Amino acid sequence: MVKKTIKRFVNKILTGKRQHDGPLILTRGQHKIDIRLVSRHAVKVCEVLQHSGFQAYIVGGAVRDLLAGMAPKDFDVVTNATPEQIKPLFRRARIIGRRFRLVHVVFGREIIETSTFRTVSDKNTITDEHGRVLRDNMFGTHEEDAARRDFTFNALYYDPLTEQVIDYHNGVEDLNKRIVRMIGDPETRYREDPVRMLRALRFASKLDAEIEPKTMAPIKRMANLIKNVPSSRMVDELIKALTCGNGMDCLNAIIYVGMDQHVLPLIKEALSTNSGEEFIELSLSRTDHRIYTGKPVSPSYMFAALLWPLVTKKQQELISQGEHTVQALNSAADIVISRQMKILPLQKRILADMREIWFMQPRFEKVNARSIYRMLEQPRFRAAVDFLQMRAATKEVDSVQAQWWMDLANADDQSREDLIKSVSPRRRNVRKRRRRRPRKRTVTTDQNSVD
Repeated sequence: MVKKTIKRFVNKILTGKRQHDGPLILTRGQHKIDIRLVSRHAVKVCEVLQHSGFQAYIVGGAVRDLLAGMAPKDFDVVTNATPEQIKPLFRRARIIGRRFRLVHVVFGREIIETSTFRTVSDKNTITDEHGRVLRDNMFGTHEEDAARRDFTFNALYYDPLTEQVIDYHNGVEDLNKRIVRMIGDPETRYREDPVRMLRALRFASKLDAEIEPKTMAPIKRMANLIKNVPSSRMVDELIKALTCGNGMDCLNAIIYVGMDQHVLPLIKEALSTNSGEEFIELSLSRTDHRIYTGKPVSPSYMFAALLWPLVTKKQQELISQGEHTVQALNSAADIVISRQMKILPLQKRILADMREIWFMQPRFEKVNARSIYRMLEQPRFRAAVDFLQMRAATKEVDSVQAQWWMDLANADDQSREDLIKSVSPRRRNVRKRRRRRPRKRTVTTDQNSVD
């Protein structure tokens, strides 16, 4: 008993210090966050709010990623100021949201999402018949805000002015141990927001972590609740899950808990097709690589890859029935997209880009100059070439041909001209046939009619 007490005391000294019975406070020397990696606009929002007499902290995923040694994608700020108090403090700010009212503070292309401390859900919170929170604009204290957040390592607050990390639920310890742990009763929290189940799988994949048994236990049983989430939010969360940096592991986790039938109903079928698993794994691996190298990722490209094995399978069936290759591809795309849309509708912009990437694939087989120049003018040309490369890697098309198109995509104007000339069929030097002059018609006169 004495040894355990001493060990807890030593750990507190090593990791940080608690103020009475309050949160754990970590200083700059303890948490090692480099302030240069923090968005200057997020720092500005905190500075303005604090100078106006409010509390303000960077919160959630940004703090988690900074502590884990990752570069955050975005920065959120939380404060005890209400949306109506926040908005006048900034030149470009707007209040948004119905379920959660918050403020978007705009700095050029960067948006700092600024919310007010929320209280924990109670009997006055508006929910649906499944327990999902529909509206939650009850403001609370800093401690209450920490209690209503989902996972312990997401309930971390960073003050960029004092450079302190505030931890109410031992989130730093869970992050160091790579444990995904729900704050509060997991089943209740999943009913409040079913997306938390998908987020648990995403964080486990992203951080190479384990989901704590109590947090994991209800997910398989409650996975069907995900279908009650609005489709627009579900698509956004699915994109985040598959672009977490370890996409294939996350996809396998989604399939394992049975959530795929509510978000990606065709994925098992796609994985079971000939070379389908290899193609999807390759596409997600390349997506991971783009994320780690700081390159943008296109959701349209990702969904196009996930559904492509089914499109090609259906296309071959239609061709065997006598349909033309291009028309069969068009029909196959319509059938596959229609099946996906019945479960989880995708945005029209995503669908349009997917179709463009798919329908450009047969056109790569044409190598005459006119068709090549037309291809270069297409806005999704580069994405379609990358897609062609994946098809070549899985032996679906000729690798030499795919490499030629990649060289063309990477070439400058003069090199492109040379590449096109090297493969375009030369015009035959056909001798022009002279146009015959029309023969003059001779008019014969009847001698008898001449005077």
